[in-house]
Amino acid sequence: MAVSEDAHVIFEQTDTEGPNHATKCAVFVDEALSFAESHAIPLDAVAVSQGPGSYTGLRIGVSMAKGVAYGRGVPLVAVPTLELLCVPVLLYREDIPDEALFVPMIDARRMEVYAAVYDRALKPQRGVQADIVDADTYREWLDRAPVYFFGDGSAKCEGVIKHPNAHFIDDIHPLAKHMYPLAARALSKNETVDVAYFEPFYLKDFIATKPKNPLTLNVER
Repeated sequence: MAVSEDAHVIFEQTDTEGPNHATKCAVFVDEALSFAESHAIPLDAVAVSQGPGSYTGLRIGVSMAKGVAYGRGVPLVAVPTLELLCVPVLLYREDIPDEALFVPMIDARRMEVYAAVYDRALKPQRGVQADIVDADTYREWLDRAPVYFFGDGSAKCEGVIKHPNAHFIDDIHPLAKHMYPLAARALSKNETVDVAYFEPFYLKDFIATKPKNPLTLNVER
């Protein structure tokens, strides 16, 4: 959770300890709003990560953002999560060549990731897909230019993708403090979403499955 003013982050709360959106999100929102109000900072818009990602996390985050935007009467901006992952790489890595391609990755399951391919201007070279990663999944792009993989899905791919043009960047997360450039760009183009009808981009439908080894409860009478 973050509050930005004039392109600077002036308040931030981050938690990376696990899937605890239900317990932390509301608290962080209250703290951010209280900070803005106590410093007389007007709320101009609300930005939220739109996905892909965790079904539960997206649902909770988007619901909270919609509630704040509606309650305060301000626009809602949806930030693509994979583009958000690219922001810290663009801001803080000065050693990346101009022709490089970015492949942000969100961990799915087994060897599957949610990923896209962008150039340095964040122009999509390939849209968002669920990829089952093997040595050849990104060969088309690796044969063309240096490719930088990052995000929590990249760690499990590092041992599989061995191309000389493959580079891996650790510790890149989709943090609220990096939303400002993308949100500001969207607002400048009047690219906001409908507060009432906007839905997260899950990429895949949520499927509830039965456990393979269900517990059996024996009750003695």
